[in-house]
Amino acid sequence: MTWTRQAVTVCDTTLRDGSHAVAHQLSRSDIGAYARAADRAGVDVVEVGHGNGLGASSLQVGLAAVSDREMLTTAREQLRTSRLGVLSIPGFAGIERDLKPALDCGVDEVRVGAHCTEADVTRQQITMLRSLGVSVKGLLLMSHMAAPRTLLEQARKMQDYGAEAVILMDSAGAYTASEVREKVGTLVENLTIAVGFHAHNNLGHSVANTLIAIESGAGVVDVTARGFGAGAGNAPLELVAANLELEKVESRIGLFAALDAADLAEQRFVRRIPTNDSVTIASGIAGVFSGFAAPTRRAAERFGVDPRDILMELGRRRVVAGQEDTITEVAIALAGAGPGERSA
Repeated sequence: MTWTRQAVTVCDTTLRDGSHAVAHQLSRSDIGAYARAADRAGVDVVEVGHGNGLGASSLQVGLAAVSDREMLTTAREQLRTSRLGVLSIPGFAGIERDLKPALDCGVDEVRVGAHCTEADVTRQQITMLRSLGVSVKGLLLMSHMAAPRTLLEQARKMQDYGAEAVILMDSAGAYTASEVREKVGTLVENLTIAVGFHAHNNLGHSVANTLIAIESGAGVVDVTARGFGAGAGNAPLELVAANLELEKVESRIGLFAALDAADLAEQRFVRRIPTNDSVTIASGIAGVFSGFAAPTRRAAERFGVDPRDILMELGRRRVVAGQEDTITEVAIALAGAGPGERSA
């Protein structure tokens, strides 16, 4: 690979995206212990919260064991050099109810996210946060669903609103190497702010795609310890750190401390190291949000259908996060169809 010479910013989302893997049940002690270990590892940002971000704890997408305030203050106490980050998705998070209280807890960086064709909804939050001098990045979720030029149009909106970077989220783990090069490269060539990449591992590409994103000019990458996350998980901190070391890519990460952080996560709360199986692979092929893997398995068992059929139909319907009710709807429909109709 031919690497760019810019230093890479590493955002550790173990305590946010990883929350999906344990139904948002991370404890205060888990959060405190891992935040301390991630800080020692030299990650630039430790992102903390419910898997769907601020204000998302609910019956529909899962009740968190700990409130947003408790999570943030617990992590804040442990961070010395790493910044404290949160995810805000308009619709889940409100400015007065969620964002301003989060800032009062000592949050340093907010990532404001939206579906990859709906950047308009981030305008109010990004502009408000920038007016307060808060560091803000924009996230384009499910970015495999849009063409490079469409992503560029949406990213330019976030740039105009004041975002300091735009992150392409491979929320379904559906990206191929060529798509990473094309989409990251398009944004890098045409934006004046940093570009980032957030990988999932449904097709086994998370580490390779992260490295290709860096090669293509991405200045921000996301990781989780042991790949801890929904479905097949994310790009593992320890493997990305090892490859950054081998390729001599500049970052703040200390390799052995990153390995220690991943070991601690496995000892404390990674109940199952994410792996690829028929369901997560089908999710990647269908381009379905990785967080749908667990509820799809449950619906398949309840209604006696193949979870892969559910995922393929969800993909055909272009269902996105927040439309969890559709999983049950599809399972019921499939249960009423004959085997021939299902496979068709």
